[in-house]
Amino acid sequence: MPKKAKQEEFKISGTELLKKVKELVAEGNVRRIIIKKEDGEVLIEIPLTVAVVGTVFAPVLAAIGALAAFLTSCTLIVERRD
Repeated sequence: MPKKAKQEEFKISGTELLKKVKELVAEGNVRRIIIKKEDGEVLIEIPLTVAVVGTVFAPVLAAIGALAAFLTSCTLIVERRD
């Protein structure tokens, strides 16, 4: 029987976004990260697999950094493995 993923939601400022994403990736049990604007519109959805966390993840962090510069606040949804 497949395990269900657990979701957490964080309301954070744009300036905290990149730092929080890096922390979550370092934890290692995150399957997906979704970043939404204040109005609920999804800006980016990042599936995190072992392959993505390697060298491919650097451009994703750059894109998140660029998003953070334009956001005053956002919602970060984190899907974790059980």
